[in-house]
Amino acid sequence: MYTGNPDVPDDVFADVLRQVSEFVRTRVVPRELEIMQSDAIPGDLRAQIADMGLFGYAIPQEWGGGGLDLVQDVELAMQFGYTSLAVRSMFGTNNGIAGQVLVGFGTEEQKARWLPGIASGEVVASFALTEPGAGSNPAGLRTTATVDGDGWVIDGSKQFVTNAPDAGLFVVFARLRPAQETGPGIAVFLVPADAAGVEVGGKDAKMGHAGSGTAEVFLHGVRVGPEALVGEEAAVGYRAAMTSLARGRVHVAALAVGCAQRALDESVSYAASATQGGTPIGDFQLVQAMLADQRVGLDAGRALVRDAARRYVTGEDRRVMPSTAKLFCTEMAGRAADLAVQVHGGSGYMREVPVERLYRDVRLLRLYEGTSEIQRLIIGGALVKAARSDGA
Repeated sequence: MYTGNPDVPDDVFADVLRQVSEFVRTRVVPRELEIMQSDAIPGDLRAQIADMGLFGYAIPQEWGGGGLDLVQDVELAMQFGYTSLAVRSMFGTNNGIAGQVLVGFGTEEQKARWLPGIASGEVVASFALTEPGAGSNPAGLRTTATVDGDGWVIDGSKQFVTNAPDAGLFVVFARLRPAQETGPGIAVFLVPADAAGVEVGGKDAKMGHAGSGTAEVFLHGVRVGPEALVGEEAAVGYRAAMTSLARGRVHVAALAVGCAQRALDESVSYAASATQGGTPIGDFQLVQAMLADQRVGLDAGRALVRDAARRYVTGEDRRVMPSTAKLFCTEMAGRAADLAVQVHGGSGYMREVPVERLYRDVRLLRLYEGTSEIQRLIIGGALVKAARSDGA
């Protein structure tokens, strides 16, 4: 049973949530066009975000973070999803898939070395897992780590690495032995961005998420010492990847709920004010039906995210429910954004209308941190496995 986070009591968190909600709506939403057109987060917004502690809200307090658990994390994520997703991406890897590898699997020395800077925003941590032949399933990794004295030499390349152009630390997943041998054979290394042999490619041009920098990362014979191996044990790597991705899937599901809320709010506002033949389009039953479908999906998704987060924190389910939440909520947000454009008609296709940006932004949610197809395989496979176990 979830009894709350003793590090951040409910009354304290309620104030944090209120501040974040106000910041998103009064400081970020009015600057969405600026972010989109400049393809960058304004420096003053970044400074405000750092001052609010958002670069480390999910990092334990002992390392300078906010100490929020996943139940609280998803409430913030639903606020972050209400606006340009690039803003959340700026600090998302610190709190999520990169930072949580260190929180969950790093040694005390590794945590002391990196987590305070990650929590303050002085260090941007990037999660370097995806490769051309290995995305949602890390078993296909080709980047290698070879023993070199008491350290390692890493060779390979990564793609779609969020925050790579600004990263101070790469959390790199590499193969220690061929995939066909026993076990996953994957380890995780902490590679400083300024290490010799690290090369960051040009900033990717993407369909959406303007303002978020992703790029390829090349590792040319990068030498790291024994202190770079996360957990001081190679076997930790695969577990770190799976655990971090599962947690991240709940967070992404919550982002999707925030996007769906924005889609609904924009749709209702437009339907109530726009007219056709002198009649507000919100009076038309087919438009009301689209609004109703958005609302139903939104409410279902919000409940599912909260349940998945609670089960993750209690340890009841850290595999299937994260996939269930991500699959449903990201697909739901895609439908909500599509309906929002439809409600707006031709106006919804115009570049400077919020729902047009939203339509492009939400498409990525069904791809990263495990595609919808991977989530279906995880859910379906678990159901079959459970049935076989029950029948044994």
